[in-house]
Amino acid sequence: MRKTRIGVAGFGAIGRSIAEHIAQGIEGIELTVVGVRNPDAPPEFDWGSQGAPRFTTLDNMEPYCDIVIECAPAPLLTVIAEPFLKAGKKVITLSSSALLLQPALIELARQHHGQLLVPSGAILGLDAILATAEGTVESVKIVSRKPLKGFLGAPYLEKNNIDVLSLKEPTMIFSGSAREVAIGFPANLNVAVSVALAGIGPDKTSLEVWADPTINHNTHRIEVVSDSALLTMQIQNVPTNNPKTGRITAQSVIAMLRKLHAPLSVGT
Repeated sequence: MRKTRIGVAGFGAIGRSIAEHIAQGIEGIELTVVGVRNPDAPPEFDWGSQGAPRFTTLDNMEPYCDIVIECAPAPLLTVIAEPFLKAGKKVITLSSSALLLQPALIELARQHHGQLLVPSGAILGLDAILATAEGTVESVKIVSRKPLKGFLGAPYLEKNNIDVLSLKEPTMIFSGSAREVAIGFPANLNVAVSVALAGIGPDKTSLEVWADPTINHNTHRIEVVSDSALLTMQIQNVPTNNPKTGRITAQSVIAMLRKLHAPLSVGT
């Protein structure tokens, strides 16, 4: 069986974790290329017996793999995704907020028979939300709480002059729609956009965002009211060394890769 060639675009905390899992061995999967800013100075990494993959720039990965996993800053999604979609290939993206702001990518995928795949990432229940959306969904509400450092760099905070590190007690810093979250917190709350894309859309999905100095885990609670089920779900994510991202994010991508060639696939 020919192995599916995988590319990892970006080599921060998530990209490294994905590479570590692939290096340990996944049936039918081979990591063939890593996209970085400077291919001439590749990052240090123990590639084990598989050996190091090719290193290239983020816009030059398409010839070397069948599927690319986007693990880069959100503004780079288009640069990474366009060549693959034009070639009719698959893009696994962790920047669902950027995807919401770049609807042309979805049309590009449709025109060239490519595909954009959004893994569960740091959220739970997307399979159930997708199922409820086949019927009538009345409401979807998300309450997200993160430690203070999990919001650093968010445009919404800078625009509204919110010094999140000075907060001494849990504080709601935002209330609004998932579409507004994609603009105000593009690197902090991709989970909200993923839920919105699975359910009733970014304008009807409501969100409360809390900065909480009393917690250590990124916590998300989802409530869905539909004609087929009432869903109440909560997840507490252990963060990586990047406080914006949970460890389970990379593992959700690995779970998606395992399903590509698995004799048994579980979940919607």
